[in-house]
Amino acid sequence: MLPIVLMMLVILLLAGVVVLYVAYPHRGESVPRAKWVGDALQKSVDAMPTIKDDSPTRR
Repeated sequence: MLPIVLMMLVILLLAGVVVLYVAYPHRGESVPRAKWVGDALQKSVDAMPTIKDDSPTRR
């Protein structure tokens, strides 16, 4: 029973990190009340390669 509970806690922690990443640093905003988390996530945003869309937009 203990391994299942621990794995669920790890899964919830990982899901929380993903939500924080999508909600704040990915959009260029800082995380409120947890500057150290925002700084760590911003480093990961800066380290990831991005693909820029150079094609003209259709209307």
